[in-house]
Amino acid sequence: MTPWILLDSAQVPGLGRELRLYQRGDEFSIRFPGGNELMNSRVYGSEVALAELACDRIREVSQANVLIGGLGMGFTLAAALRQVGPAAKVVVAELVPEVVRWNQGPLSAVAGHPLKDERVCVREGDVATVLKADHQTYDVILLDVDNGPEGLTRKENDWLYTMTGLYAAFDALRAGGVLAVWSAGPDRQFTDRLRRVGFDVEEVRARAGINGKGARHVIWLAVKAL
Repeated sequence: MTPWILLDSAQVPGLGRELRLYQRGDEFSIRFPGGNELMNSRVYGSEVALAELACDRIREVSQANVLIGGLGMGFTLAAALRQVGPAAKVVVAELVPEVVRWNQGPLSAVAGHPLKDERVCVREGDVATVLKADHQTYDVILLDVDNGPEGLTRKENDWLYTMTGLYAAFDALRAGGVLAVWSAGPDRQFTDRLRRVGFDVEEVRARAGINGKGARHVIWLAVKAL
């Protein structure tokens, strides 16, 4: 079997742990040391579904503003770009600068070079900072920054899933806007928090694999009523 080759590593701000980028043939993997895989270039079905399900809700908006928390391997970004129109703007907030560099370099072709799209603006930093600063700005907010409400990578991400974080997301959305949140598994308390903030909530299951197979992940679609 072709061995994995370590291409690069990066420190996660505020965590003190490394992310490592590996390659095996045409397959890529981002992991923690010890083998805990965060993402793989062959398993991205639910990341695509995150963007497609949310952006479908605002397909009548000709100049949509989209915020994506977490670049990953670019699959969610690429899917969002396919869904929105030529006048749309897509902001990507990515905490780890090296992840942006990887998507400009070895990972660029994996999702079809989405960072080259003129509609994309990358902000290197915490998506929480963007949410706090931008008010009634976005038609869609896509959050895929961790394993979901029970974070794995960075405890600071927990804020996004608290009532305070959800109120910030609610405030950052325009009327009729959609907050979509990816998670490795269900969380009834998180669904309740979304509703308490004022969202109309739908919980959808999406397969990890692009062939309709693999683990079932959860996507919350939370709509800010008109």
